[in-house]
Amino acid sequence: MTQHGKRIRKGREAVARTKLYKLDEAVKLVKSNANAKFDETVEIAINLGVDPKHADQMVRGVVNLPNGTGRTLKVAVFARGAKADEARAAGADVVGAEDLVTTVQGGTIDFDRCIATPDMMPLVGRLGKVLGPRGLMPNPKVGTVTMDITAAVKASKGGAVEFRVEKAGIVQGSVGKASFGEDQLAQNIRAFVEAVTKAKPTGSKGTYLQRAALSSTMGPGVKLDLSTLATQAQVGT
Repeated sequence: MTQHGKRIRKGREAVARTKLYKLDEAVKLVKSNANAKFDETVEIAINLGVDPKHADQMVRGVVNLPNGTGRTLKVAVFARGAKADEARAAGADVVGAEDLVTTVQGGTIDFDRCIATPDMMPLVGRLGKVLGPRGLMPNPKVGTVTMDITAAVKASKGGAVEFRVEKAGIVQGSVGKASFGEDQLAQNIRAFVEAVTKAKPTGSKGTYLQRAALSSTMGPGVKLDLSTLATQAQVGT
């Protein structure tokens, strides 16, 4: 316990609380402070100039990270017949229809991403109270309600990350693992920020991208200089 506390304190001491770090500096710091016995996940948190309580200020989307997430996701697909066969061929881990609904209703959710064909949504809709709070409900806006099951499964397996703004106006997402190279993490971070920028809602006024911080699972947050991530036009509009 003492060693754990010393490691955390040492990591915090290495980070200047008020400094805005350039992307390459921030990535180096996060990697150097990721000293846990497991491969820590690297995450980004972005404060946005939106109020999610208003429908025209909701931010939601999906980004395909160029270097993947470093995680092997288990993907479930709600489909019947030929589309169910397509899902299995594409590498889906769990495939079903009424039987899968029954399994989920029974409390077994053995997957990280959920995809459905449009015709299955009346059935899947029954699971809203179960899948919704876990962020697993299929949604056409992020490509998880689709007839192109092969592309959706491969995207989920290959590094697709969904994001959605929280009540406080913050978007968070995983951008890789501490074991990734610095360039790999930087590329993933830029892709994530670009996707969030493109998802700017019509109701957002003033500064859209306000603040951002990078951290690993057990490490301290490192504040990012947004000007090293996006053009001034993207940050200020």
